[in-house]
Amino acid sequence: MKIKTIGSVCSGIETASLAWSSFNFDFQWFSEIAKFPSKLLSELYPEIPNLGDMNNIPTEILNQRVNAPDLICGGTPCQAFSLAGLKRGLTDHRGNLTLKFVDIIEANDKVRRSKNQEPTVILWENVEGVLKDKTNAFGSFISALAGLNEVFEREKWPNAGVLKGPKRNVAWRVLDAKYFGLPQQRKRLYVLAGGKDFEPEKILFERAQSENLIQPKTEVNFEKNGKKFEVFREYTDCLYSAYGTKWNGNAAAYNGSLFVVQDENLRRFSPLECERLMGIPDNYTNISRATRTNRYQAIGNAWAVPVIKWIGYRILNQKKLELEDVNMKYLYNELNYEKQHLGFFVPIEKDFKKLRLDIQLNCSLMPNEVRYGDLEDIVTDEEVPDKIYISPVGCFGILRRAKERKIKLNSRLEAVLRKVASQMSEEEIDKISRRQKRGKHGESLIKEEISEYRPLNDSEKKNQKQEQMSLFNI
Repeated sequence: MKIKTIGSVCSGIETASLAWSSFNFDFQWFSEIAKFPSKLLSELYPEIPNLGDMNNIPTEILNQRVNAPDLICGGTPCQAFSLAGLKRGLTDHRGNLTLKFVDIIEANDKVRRSKNQEPTVILWENVEGVLKDKTNAFGSFISALAGLNEVFEREKWPNAGVLKGPKRNVAWRVLDAKYFGLPQQRKRLYVLAGGKDFEPEKILFERAQSENLIQPKTEVNFEKNGKKFEVFREYTDCLYSAYGTKWNGNAAAYNGSLFVVQDENLRRFSPLECERLMGIPDNYTNISRATRTNRYQAIGNAWAVPVIKWIGYRILNQKKLELEDVNMKYLYNELNYEKQHLGFFVPIEKDFKKLRLDIQLNCSLMPNEVRYGDLEDIVTDEEVPDKIYISPVGCFGILRRAKERKIKLNSRLEAVLRKVASQMSEEEIDKISRRQKRGKHGESLIKEEISEYRPLNDSEKKNQKQEQMSLFNI
């Protein structure tokens, strides 16, 4: 099937459009309700309509008020399937939007059948946590896509697999952006589906290569334009939407992977640097009246551009892929599979699976052609906002919480935190820190730890107090 027209659901800031900009795709419509992403779409893509609430799209398609495109892509809200959403799954209304996504596909296919067009190709992205969701949200989703008359039940879904049903064929694979040229560990689940003549497994899976892949060592200390920088690891943890406001309670606050040391001061990555971590062009989100929080949230919710580009290329060139000459019966004959409700499910429990003597299947987190990014290319030597620097009080708070919760800190990060925290006196840190609720050990830890820090003299206090107060109250 030749893909030309695209519909985008839960469009966000449209990183799919960025990823596929060179493929001559025609995006017919977007669907986004959040204020800032919607504003970005209207400014950067004024010719493409934003349909707003996805719940209305099935009716719009059936009444042919909007076109029924060749491919529909989307990432329905992941909060219901992530730790941030407390894993409420399908008991959360956001999780149920995943099933509304299926309704959109059904409406689209109904219109396409009436015009003798091939069934819709579907690309769906989500956090990998959906595979472990206790409400079997993933089973509900792919069973509905495949057209099963009952939900395929499974306690835990593998990172890759195939489900073939009476209506559609479905394949999925977890991929990590860290292996696609971005120095960010970002594991995401990608589901690809289409009609009974569509073989999504040939697109998502690869004939494995035997080359030994070794990650190059990245320098963690470097200099740019006279400024000295240090990072704490060769790649960051996964960017998240609350990074701009809730940076201090995340695991990255203790391993340092989402911090940068610039001229001995500690800061977060700027919005521009976060764009680079996602493969987004510089200042793409820097539209009129955009706040830092707007940009952080939008970027954290976006798709990793190089991964989506890789998938798009393989969709376009499926007849040229290395698995095209592989009779996939080997996949089904040599792997165990489960039959249930008029469909069968092939779990891929291993990253690499031998199909026959000369063919091995790659279903791992990394593609055959691995590319590594370098954080030195991400970090900017341009001026960054003062408010993304971590104040002495903020640094002290991370130290205190780490000790309170018995969390092991990155040793170099700990040294930097202590050095920055020493820029304020015991009285100032204690006064400001009391504005925030402490844990059960907070009171004793303040007195125990503060004596290790060098207090400022009166002149230093006068010059820095106003600035540090503003930095802490981001």
